[in-house]
Amino acid sequence: MDNQIFPRMHVSLYVADLNKSVAFYTSFFGQEPAKVKPNYAKYVLSSPSLIISFVENPERVQQHFGHLGFQVETKAELEQRLAVARQLDLVAKEETGTACCYAVQDKFWVNDPDGVQWEVYYFHEDADFNDPRYEAADASACCMPPVQEQKPLVQLADISIMSSSEACSTPGSGCC
Repeated sequence: MDNQIFPRMHVSLYVADLNKSVAFYTSFFGQEPAKVKPNYAKYVLSSPSLIISFVENPERVQQHFGHLGFQVETKAELEQRLAVARQLDLVAKEETGTACCYAVQDKFWVNDPDGVQWEVYYFHEDADFNDPRYEAADASACCMPPVQEQKPLVQLADISIMSSSEACSTPGSGCC
């Protein structure tokens, strides 16, 4: 294989409708699949260096595993990929100067036909914090889980005090 970078990452995803997925990924990757068989398609990409295959099996589709993505080398490459994705009406979200995953990045997101999120990003620098919007309960992208609601703290005044002999002799108290 000419000019391939090894090792290459391989990803295989289950999809609900192979034809829709092939149409989407042909647009997103800007190339035709290397192989198409019944219920199967595979792309061999040089940029990013990736082999990705799709297996049609609607019962096994799982879109909530996180997200997939790739980092581009230059801001100009990100802008070029974003322009193409905009023309193809693939862009779900755009972000500039975002502090996500403890890094400052410019990025855009697309969603495949099964709802799998793809992030294409340019890395500026490491950051010591995450953008607070990614810690909100409605965060739909980035690598961070939503912040869990804080449970109210129990105040000592709310707890009835009983002697240790009472507590330990109470059936089902879990004590002793």
